[in-house]
Amino acid sequence: MGTMADESGVGVPADEAGEVRTRKLDPEAEARRRLALAQIRQYPDPVLRMQAREVQEFDGDLEKLVERLQHLLREATGLGLAATQIGVLRRVFVFLPDPEQEPLALVNPRFSATSEERESDTEGCLSLQGVVIPVERHTSLTLEGKSPTGEDVRLELDGLPARVAQHELDHLDGVLILDRTTPDARREALGLLRPHPAIVR
Repeated sequence: MGTMADESGVGVPADEAGEVRTRKLDPEAEARRRLALAQIRQYPDPVLRMQAREVQEFDGDLEKLVERLQHLLREATGLGLAATQIGVLRRVFVFLPDPEQEPLALVNPRFSATSEERESDTEGCLSLQGVVIPVERHTSLTLEGKSPTGEDVRLELDGLPARVAQHELDHLDGVLILDRTTPDARREALGLLRPHPAIVR
């Protein structure tokens, strides 16, 4: 797997961008990935434009939501997944700060600090299949929120994990990478996403 160095010198896998990992899968894993993607809302589903609500109750329902998000993220071989992407308007997302570890869940996440330095890099999205476009993001940030059991969480992130966290928090606010890219890239992406008429012979 090749790597590319960002401006901070951190090497990140060249086949990881935004929410998506595009490594080669065996047939069984590919079948599981397709099944997971079928449960993730796809553009232009209106729920992707809705703002999620703060979580008030740290209960069994929240635990089940987090377990479902983590399961779908693993099966879809993604880097992050927000509750809005499965049609649940609650401020919860899961992501992989370290791809070698289990997905981490953040409840009511927010950024308490962001770097002045920003960097443009390509991103994909599990809700925008086939789209990979340039997006400018803060290179580092402080992410705060709650664990699924209500404990305070504070993470210092840079490089790819910081990018993924920004991508997921955008989802909770109804913002997509289409809104943060260049006009030309947006036009091209919308062309890919537009349904094509079936040819009947």
